[in-house]
Amino acid sequence: MEALKTTGTTPMSEANAAATLRYRNNFLKEVEAHVEDGEWVKMCMQCGVCAGSCPLGAHWEHTPQKIFMMIRAGKRDEVLRSDAMWMCTSCYNCVVRCPRKLPITQIMHGIASYAQKLGLAPKMQPTRDFSIQFWKNATRTGRVNELKLTMGLYFKDGLMAGIKQGWNMRKVALGLIKAGRLNPFELFGGHQCKDQQGIAAMLKKAREIEERKSAKS
Repeated sequence: MEALKTTGTTPMSEANAAATLRYRNNFLKEVEAHVEDGEWVKMCMQCGVCAGSCPLGAHWEHTPQKIFMMIRAGKRDEVLRSDAMWMCTSCYNCVVRCPRKLPITQIMHGIASYAQKLGLAPKMQPTRDFSIQFWKNATRTGRVNELKLTMGLYFKDGLMAGIKQGWNMRKVALGLIKAGRLNPFELFGGHQCKDQQGIAAMLKKAREIEERKSAKS
């Protein structure tokens, strides 16, 4: 969760350097310590069912099966800098069909989040960009402001790119407005959770739990 927050390059570089030093030549231990459900990676028997079940399997740089083998082989840089984990759509086909019932979806998202935390995630990956925008949007008020989220994605590459993208999607936007699914006035405020202090407290507590877990590992 916290890994999707943007941080300065220096802290992320330091975190990566520290992890590299501590887990040198043992990437599997690093994954087990810092990735959600990472302890399951060593249970993969390389049957390939996950790769064959994935609707995007043919388009992955590395399938989950291959990612798990690469982790066990110590290919740290190749795994963390790959965009493979960001291709997961959370359809859970792999989890349902895995003969060993590995939580593959959680592991793939966990690796993606860890790569982002270390500053190694691919910078121009669309899913990564969306995840960061969504996290910022949702945590600001406790509710997602769809219009601001969309605008953030459109204009992340600059003013002209945003205008062009907005113009290309104008018919869709008009249809959403007519259907009552999009309110242009959301840009000036929008709906939000009433208990803003409660949201902040919840996020703070979650951050503390994550920090304690990291300290133990």
